[in-house]
Amino acid sequence: MAIDTNMVKKIAFLSRLRVSEDKIADTEKEFNNILKWIEQLKDVDTANVEPLESVNEEALRLREDVVDDGNQRDAVLANAPDAEYGYFVVPKVVE
Repeated sequence: MAIDTNMVKKIAFLSRLRVSEDKIADTEKEFNNILKWIEQLKDVDTANVEPLESVNEEALRLREDVVDDGNQRDAVLANAPDAEYGYFVVPKVVE
């Protein structure tokens, strides 16, 4: 499938890209080069290649679940501009 000037304009419109008139010919060539490269990928023999679940085969290291010094409501509320009954007070935004 070859890309022509009208297809470039349509792709640009659908993807909300602004391509100036002097760049349409260059963009057309670039799209066609990409399609040629994709056609080359079809020739690669992948018969004996196992599909990947992930590119990264390593498992993530998990951090230990350590109890910290939580339960500091008063210290946290000391930073608030206004607090009442142990909660932050914010301006009403919905009537």
